Amino acid sequence: MKITQLKKAFPKGEYQPGASSLKISLWYLTSTMFFKSGLVPWSNILVAVLRIYGARIGNDVRIKPYIDVKYPWKLTVGDHSWLGNCLIDNLAEVVIGKNVCISQQAMLLTGNHNFTKSSFDLMTETIVLEDGVWIGAKATVCPGTRAKTHSILTVGSVATRDMDEYMIYQGNPAIKIRKRNIQ
Repeated sequence: MKITQLKKAFPKGEYQPGASSLKISLWYLTSTMFFKSGLVPWSNILVAVLRIYGARIGNDVRIKPYIDVKYPWKLTVGDHSWLGNCLIDNLAEVVIGKNVCISQQAMLLTGNHNFTKSSFDLMTETIVLEDGVWIGAKATVCPGTRAKTHSILTVGSVATRDMDEYMIYQGNPAIKIRKRNIQ
């Protein structure tokens, strides 16, 4: 029986972070000072800093303190969206539509490892949250997931596959529990 051979640096195949080592280092410093520390509570400043690092952010977007964004240059956020103190571990693109709410301590994870290989290779896939989606507090969205328009992932749930439009998902793994009715 073969065993996993974990090394300091996992084989990344064709993966590229999308920025120079200098830019990545500067982002980590900026992220620690402005975002992870909570010392800057003003959303307009946090949005401006993300834009400086290449994030594409629409109008009237609210970014809360303590948010953790891996690579802002791989982030797109539509108008009127709200991002709480969540983790956006975007080794791949994360596309967030308009009027999306990502609640406290939610996680958007675009990377995973290939557990079928002894080298435990890195794998990445894009996450797309279409317009009107709500990701509940402490919920997790896994790599490659598409949350279709106005779907909801409830508190503490884990989305491992695409979510249908106007549907509410709950559990681990999340399953469809009912239709979302907006009045």
